[in-house]
Amino acid sequence: MGFKCGIIGLPNVGKSTLFNVLTKSCIPAKNFMFCTIKPNIGFAPVYDDRLQKISEIISPKKIVHTFIELVDVAGLVQGASTGYGLGNQFLSDIRKTDAIFHVIRCFIDDNIPHINNVIQPIDDIETINLELMLSDLSICTKILLLINKKHNKTVYDIKKINILENCCRCLNDHMLLTHLNLNSEEIKLIDEYNFLTLKPMLYIANISQCNGNNVYLNELLQFSVYNNISVIPICILDKYNTSELNLIIEKGYNLLNLRTFFTVGKNEVRSWAIQKNSTILEASKKIHTDFYRGFIRAKVIAYKDFIKYKKYSTIQEFGKLRFEGKSYIVQDGDIIHFLFNV
Repeated sequence: MGFKCGIIGLPNVGKSTLFNVLTKSCIPAKNFMFCTIKPNIGFAPVYDDRLQKISEIISPKKIVHTFIELVDVAGLVQGASTGYGLGNQFLSDIRKTDAIFHVIRCFIDDNIPHINNVIQPIDDIETINLELMLSDLSICTKILLLINKKHNKTVYDIKKINILENCCRCLNDHMLLTHLNLNSEEIKLIDEYNFLTLKPMLYIANISQCNGNNVYLNELLQFSVYNNISVIPICILDKYNTSELNLIIEKGYNLLNLRTFFTVGKNEVRSWAIQKNSTILEASKKIHTDFYRGFIRAKVIAYKDFIKYKKYSTIQEFGKLRFEGKSYIVQDGDIIHFLFNV
């Protein structure tokens, strides 16, 4: 199972440049519409200070960070939901992702034309949102028609109809589906449809190197409060903005609702990403299917205990080494050694 973040925005806002910086790639990033046609896929490491601290104790031959997958797609334009530009392809690519990074232009540069010839971040966001909502509404309406045609509707069908009708009303009111605050059971019922406006989102404000008092950024910050979406301002052209770049990845990690566990050995110390509330059996499959098929139990040490006591003998002496079965819910920072037999 992969964890994907899609990078979206209007043409010429810095999407592909951001993708290059985060994934250390060299894809074309030119100042003309639809420079990106096919989606670009890359992997961004998730840096974790805990991995370094564990390595200082173990001194392994290799340190391996977990990662998230990034998908850079073609710029979206008005009419994309009906196929204009590269709209249908764009929306199809984004549906396959789990969260969205929305890059918004908050800088002035006469050498980089804006598609609408004027910089208005809120209008840009609303252009994108409208296309996402129209696409979701089209799918939602078609699904409702199909379910309503069924002669013998199950309880499951009735529940789904109620949720989808709420979704249609929300979209017709020009609101993202995230405004419905659906519970986990409701989301599970419609999860298969991959609604774009249900995906968690992060705004990335692309600012100039000499930012000063940026009126565009100020507008965006005010807008984001109402929509409850975080904003990270960054000059994407400045490749040395390491703290902001790491923050983007960290935010993406949180949007995907991921947690980290570690495996530790002399050859390798490694961090692994897993969905929150996953069992230790599910965690074993991340490493190797043999671990999953032959799972017996696992030795588990909390990160804070490992850092405090350092030596396995001391950890065991103070009762901080636990044996856990397949139903154990992995906690963020767990250091795990899997016992298996195939």
